[in-house]
Amino acid sequence: MSVLKRFFKDTFIYGLAIVLPRLINFLLTRLYTGVFKNEQFSENTVFYVYAAFFNVLFTYGMETAFFRFFSQHKDQEKVLATSFITLTISTLVFGILLFSFATSLANLMDINLLSYYILVSIILLETLVVLPFAYMRVTGRPIRFAIIKLLNVFIIVGLNILFLAKGFQSETLRSIFNFSNEVQYIFTANLIASTIIFICMLPYYMKVKWQLDKTILKSLLSYGWPIMIAGIAFVINENLDKLFLDKLDPHINGAYSACYKIAVFMTLFITAFKMGAEPFFFNQAKAVNAKENYARILKYFTIVGAIGLLGIVAYIDLIKDIIIKNESYLFALKIVPVIIIANLFLGIYNNLSIWYKLTDKTRYGMYLSILGAIITIILNFAFVPVYGFMVCAYATLIAYGSMMILSYYLGKKHYPVPYDTKRISIYLIGSIVLSALSFYQFDSNLYIGTLFLCLFLGLVFFLERNELKQILKKK
Repeated sequence: MSVLKRFFKDTFIYGLAIVLPRLINFLLTRLYTGVFKNEQFSENTVFYVYAAFFNVLFTYGMETAFFRFFSQHKDQEKVLATSFITLTISTLVFGILLFSFATSLANLMDINLLSYYILVSIILLETLVVLPFAYMRVTGRPIRFAIIKLLNVFIIVGLNILFLAKGFQSETLRSIFNFSNEVQYIFTANLIASTIIFICMLPYYMKVKWQLDKTILKSLLSYGWPIMIAGIAFVINENLDKLFLDKLDPHINGAYSACYKIAVFMTLFITAFKMGAEPFFFNQAKAVNAKENYARILKYFTIVGAIGLLGIVAYIDLIKDIIIKNESYLFALKIVPVIIIANLFLGIYNNLSIWYKLTDKTRYGMYLSILGAIITIILNFAFVPVYGFMVCAYATLIAYGSMMILSYYLGKKHYPVPYDTKRISIYLIGSIVLSALSFYQFDSNLYIGTLFLCLFLGLVFFLERNELKQILKKK
């Protein structure tokens, strides 16, 4: 159990580094929904949708490939150097191309030219810090990682308050930029923070021995490109709905995107878990009991995710009052339970994906993500104009559910892990049924939701009491 203890400890620190900043940043939604109309919130959403696409393209799977080969290659310095050189050069090339064709691309994306320049600048800077952050993770430096991540978000939040918050605005700071479109103050805050974080990361570039190994480069690219395709497909699954709704009706997309933010609690948990899990899975691949640990981790991931699902649904009326200030956004609140369940499916899929990452069959991850993207595209284009924005939420649920189920069955064939499917199914189905009853049948009644949450916690304790005692037992 000592291995699991270390995993949970590292995941907690990485989780703090990811969840706390995003949670604080997430609270900015209240500021935005108080300052901006739905259409402006939609503009902000679309900006970051494009940022997600560019992030995947610029990194082209290099981060995961770096984890894979750094943890196993006998010459880690060469892996580090080759990764840094390759990603740095490609980022500069991509940047030159995007700036050279700025007007055409901005028109194609239907965003303001100044916003486009800010977007590309942010992506360039954030891509250049991907590997320094990855190096911190793979070498076990979670505290340093957490400090820099927290610095980033505090800068963003502080600048947003100075730019936008009534009673706290700095007229001097606003006059420096003097934007007619106030949404651009959000983008500028992000750009300033990204610049400062990049400066903080420069020492890592100074430490790298700038020698490129062609054999390692070939392996990195071969491993990484399917992950890039899978990443693009994932961005489609996660964000096509928002682009599509923005074209149909920015007012609806603003409300949809704001309410979608409530479901981000589950996304934060998944992201935090992934930050600790990915390097752990690779480092433990050769351990005798690796598969047993993977199975146990998925079970506890499902438990925590199921508790999170029930907790958010139980207290959704309290959460929405904290997060969303303007009631004009709340008509889309009914998407929240569906999106949370969809993200829980995605988290389980991420756990199951270890089979194709450890067997170097990353093309399967690409195939599964493409399948999800196809489902998302078909359902959105075929049914949203007829049945409305709820189709977007159900499309996400069906896409991630399909990917989860298929990945499980493919994994049984290529890299069988003894998952406790019976317990996992009990927790998954139980939490979904109770959440649906709480939200749709009992109209988010606080007392009923709390009762359901307590019943579920009691079930978990009853079924897992012996194993929990072993994990918590001090040696």
